[in-house]
Amino acid sequence: MEPKRAVNAVPPHGHILCSEKWRTSSLLQGLKDGGVKILFENELGVADYHLPNKMCILYVFECDIIAGNGYKRKLVRYRNASSSFQELVLVERTRLSEQYFSAVQKFVVFDLGLSLLPVSGQTEASQLITQIVNGEGRENPFRQRTSSWLLDSMTVALVHQIPGVGRVKALTLMQNFPSIQEISNASTAELEPIVGQASAQQIHSFFHADHTAGT
Repeated sequence: MEPKRAVNAVPPHGHILCSEKWRTSSLLQGLKDGGVKILFENELGVADYHLPNKMCILYVFECDIIAGNGYKRKLVRYRNASSSFQELVLVERTRLSEQYFSAVQKFVVFDLGLSLLPVSGQTEASQLITQIVNGEGRENPFRQRTSSWLLDSMTVALVHQIPGVGRVKALTLMQNFPSIQEISNASTAELEPIVGQASAQQIHSFFHADHTAGT
């Protein structure tokens, strides 16, 4: 029916589709200051924003993370929404939410298979979204590879946070295992020739600890 039509709506270049609830937010003000034109839409589904490059964004606040596991239901609905958009989750990583962040990250990336990017708050989020939107339609490196560049850098950052894995090992892992799921499914024997015995053990137990914690 009517509501479904808006869910897959793609805004024109230089614009974003934005959920009404963000109308008075500092994030929206930052977008306007960056020259992004805002189109309000009540029926975006679970997503907060639709971008011209067919990316949609769900924003997770610090207070939602601290309040408990309620935000997880929203993330599951976001993942399950039938959308042709590339789904990105922006998560507030602050002093208060830091202790919960790795659990949130594991749930979003490993359990749901979504892309996650930590932001310090709405100001940084508005700068990121502005950069993506303003990059569309221009000849610059960001626009040429918006999706792949963003996802690759996020994956490197995620893999880099596994104990015993630095940036170099993260890049080596990604060359051999193109997705985070493949890394998580790899056996110690498969990982060892790439990162060495100690790191292979740490990577393997990192993902296994994630599954045990979820039980």
